[in-house]
Amino acid sequence: MSWIEEKAKSELERIREAQQKQVYPYFRPFESGGLHTSIDGKPLVNFSSNDYLGLTTHPKVIEAAHKALDRFACGLSSSRVQATTTAHVELEQRLAKYFGFEACLVFTTGYQAMVGTIMAFADKDTTLVLDNLSHACILDGTFLAAGTPMRQPEVRFFNHNSARSLNRVLGNRERKNAMVLIEGIYSLDGDEAPIREIVEVCEQHENTVLVVDDAHGSGTLGKHGRGILEKYELEGRVPIVVSTFSKTFGGIGGILFGTRDVVDHVKHQARSFLFSASLPVPIVAAAATILDMLEDDAEGLVAELHEKAAYMRKGLLDLGLDLGMSTTHIMPVMCRDEAKALFTHIALLENGVLMVPITYPGVKKGEERLRVNVTRGHTREDMDKALSLLETYGRAFGLPGL
Repeated sequence: MSWIEEKAKSELERIREAQQKQVYPYFRPFESGGLHTSIDGKPLVNFSSNDYLGLTTHPKVIEAAHKALDRFACGLSSSRVQATTTAHVELEQRLAKYFGFEACLVFTTGYQAMVGTIMAFADKDTTLVLDNLSHACILDGTFLAAGTPMRQPEVRFFNHNSARSLNRVLGNRERKNAMVLIEGIYSLDGDEAPIREIVEVCEQHENTVLVVDDAHGSGTLGKHGRGILEKYELEGRVPIVVSTFSKTFGGIGGILFGTRDVVDHVKHQARSFLFSASLPVPIVAAAATILDMLEDDAEGLVAELHEKAAYMRKGLLDLGLDLGMSTTHIMPVMCRDEAKALFTHIALLENGVLMVPITYPGVKKGEERLRVNVTRGHTREDMDKALSLLETYGRAFGLPGL
């Protein structure tokens, strides 16, 4: 046995044990798309989906993807350098206008958009300043930059959502320039960044720019779904926003917003953009169609999401469940014990409700939880069923608050 096989076997011990006990919760294959799907022939309602406006399976979206498939096929067989279509360019122009930026660049994934943006700017004159609960895409972009010969930025962390901690780190940094990286909504906890305070701190420090990952706020925050900047009236005060198609826009893909020069710089420097295959046009067409819907009735779509989120939040809190730091449509049900999270997940799944458990190392030990995302596509019946099952099995397994 080689050392790689020995290492793999050792690292897989927890996973193999969970699989043997039939409580391994991940990579269960869906048999159809959408919030209402099936696994192993059993129908279920998915409460771990990021399809926040419930538009992924809308007939108009599917029809647009079909038409693009007929015209452009499944893929373009190269990177955007030599595989850009009119559909890509038109969508970038429309997104920039809708979200209030001068320019936009579409990547193949949101992960690549963040990694590429960090790598395009971070160098030996830069301090990268991260919230200590940053998403993997922010962490990986930072660590890739830090390991790049002759560039190697300084890396600093500040306490989660603490403007005071951020101010202290910026004041003590060793490099001339600073790039602060935060998220609009943190996807595992469902809490918003104190964006006004953070913007003000950044503006007080010379040569400091703020980058906001608004993947979970695009389409869900603000009257028109333009994200956390619209919600808090901060348009024009944040130079870079990164987002994604894999939540509100029903597919996969990354989005970079900024000035024309900033976007063009990333376009010519980001290896994750230059050396990845172009986003397939059917996905572009689907996202463009969802943008049509936002342009037509964003207020109605966003309001319906918030109404359903408020209904579910009230139900969860009335049961006494612990929602951690959540203030949004993302509402983790805290189990604070791995076995409780796994067994509650299995019990819910057997009864037609999917809430994926998040355990160590995804979160710290003692912070295990069920991922509960409320979407516009969930019905009252879906939510009532989930609440009833959580009450029954939450009490049986001793979830906090029950």
